[in-house]
Amino acid sequence: MKIAIVCYPTFGGSGVVATELGIALTEHGHEVHFITYKQPVRLELISHHVHFHEVSVNEYPLFHYQPYELALSSKLVNVVKQYKIDLLHVHYAIPHAYAGYMAKKMLQAEGINIPMVTTLHGTDITLVGNHPFYKPAVTFSINKSDVVTSVSESLKEDTLKLFDISKEIIVVPNFIDMEKHVNPYTECQRDLMAEPHERIITHVSNLRPVKRVRDVIEIFDRINSEIPSRLLIVGEGPEKEPCERLCKEKGLEDKVAFLGNSNEVNKILCFTDLFLLPSEKESFGLAALEAMACGVPVVSSNTGGLPEVNEDGVSGYLSEVGDVSDMAAKGLSILSSPETLKKFKMQAKEVAARFDTQKIVPQYEAVYERALQSVAL
Repeated sequence: MKIAIVCYPTFGGSGVVATELGIALTEHGHEVHFITYKQPVRLELISHHVHFHEVSVNEYPLFHYQPYELALSSKLVNVVKQYKIDLLHVHYAIPHAYAGYMAKKMLQAEGINIPMVTTLHGTDITLVGNHPFYKPAVTFSINKSDVVTSVSESLKEDTLKLFDISKEIIVVPNFIDMEKHVNPYTECQRDLMAEPHERIITHVSNLRPVKRVRDVIEIFDRINSEIPSRLLIVGEGPEKEPCERLCKEKGLEDKVAFLGNSNEVNKILCFTDLFLLPSEKESFGLAALEAMACGVPVVSSNTGGLPEVNEDGVSGYLSEVGDVSDMAAKGLSILSSPETLKKFKMQAKEVAARFDTQKIVPQYEAVYERALQSVAL
């Protein structure tokens, strides 16, 4: 099958999942074409099975905002025709499903009927999509898709609650390639991050307010007061500077490292003892899953799709949003002894294995077959 994947090419969860899905699909014998405005960060190999097509938007003084959706829909039409694409898989309702629908209509005018699968990831529904300006376009784009999937039951429920949806929504969870999360590193490399007697605590996100990164620092401060620890914060975003100031106020500058965006997250996670994700909203919690796949227990909020990923009392613990005292107490209970930590590390990896690529990618292939059948009728 020849599949065109439209996604954001960034460090964000949707872009990572879309890219990893495309790579996994090529291992199943499919040909995949990524169509976006720059090469996705996780896409390292371009081959005869993996292609990248850049969407260029020329600047015209006439437009105050350059028309990316127009450029994307035109690029989709050209790629479908040139490479004889069988199916479109767009990640995010807007602008991708909206542009995909326009491409479908242009292609239909030339006698080409191509199915479109839309995957909902979260922000397109709970934040941007629910804005009154965009809600009609999001509703239209979802209902005009041939098949719609969401990454969690929680997101599916939110979508049905917020929008007038006539399409069935199929839940296909995010996934992880467990084979890529085998620890190849040595203890001497761990010493570069912390002293032997210190625990390593990590947070990975885009450092937006919704991630509640200041809560991460508050939780760490409580844990560190009882168990000597180091905090590694991976990512870039608007909360970085306020959090750096908070660390200075608490005298934690030497205990907290802001590492920025990194392509070595797996290396960091391999030496991590506890992962913190106290988000206000999470449609799935891919960062938590990646930590668990590396054998890192997670203390997270109980919002959105996180309870579907982080099994309370098994792979870690869940707490109410904002309850930093409870999160710190649960973190301390995991770190309380080497035996307890070892048990949680093992259990975290076992729970993560439920989301292994080999179990989830066939679900997407079944969705593709369903979409192809829908346009063949």
